[in-house]
Amino acid sequence: MFTGIVTDLGTVREIQPLGEGSDMRLVIGTSPAFLSEPAPAVTGASIACSGCCLTAVQLGGDFFAVDASAESLSKTTLGRLVPGSRINLERSLRMGDELGGHLVSGHVDGVAEVLSAVPENGSVRYRFRLPEHLAPFVAAKGSIAIDGISLTVNEVDGAVFGVNVIPHTAAVTTFGTLQPGGFVNIEIDTLARYVARLVSFKGLQA
Repeated sequence: MFTGIVTDLGTVREIQPLGEGSDMRLVIGTSPAFLSEPAPAVTGASIACSGCCLTAVQLGGDFFAVDASAESLSKTTLGRLVPGSRINLERSLRMGDELGGHLVSGHVDGVAEVLSAVPENGSVRYRFRLPEHLAPFVAAKGSIAIDGISLTVNEVDGAVFGVNVIPHTAAVTTFGTLQPGGFVNIEIDTLARYVARLVSFKGLQA
């Protein structure tokens, strides 16, 4: 589990094809502090990479490597990465850690398109278009994870929703380089997922 509070920006150093090119290994550069604090990372640890929970298969002083399956590549933005791409990073939640964002599983539900980025007072209002099947799970003032970043939904219009991003968030995450026409990983709020399932189940029983 994660909180959606990004603690480092990583850079893709290398992409190695696996399984005859169907899967791939990502070698991601990061700061030594990210891998050592509050406790040293170990092989097998879960690391959220722009919202995708991946397993560290190799660790170095300032890098780690993760493997991504063909399924993950097809359902997330991981397949669009190239050497030099920036990635939001978060270590997994530890018992007793501060829950600064909201509970995030690292299981991406779909990919949304960036529609616009408009300055609004001291922040920037971003608008995204969701896949239609995810639209019912997003509500105004609810939580959503965008590329692994915990944010509050400000507006919803069908499959389009908006969030405001303050300068600090833009500076320490990939939001600082996000442009209209780009794509982001989306994870809906876990609570919304279970409420929808409960309503659907009761409907079947009626």
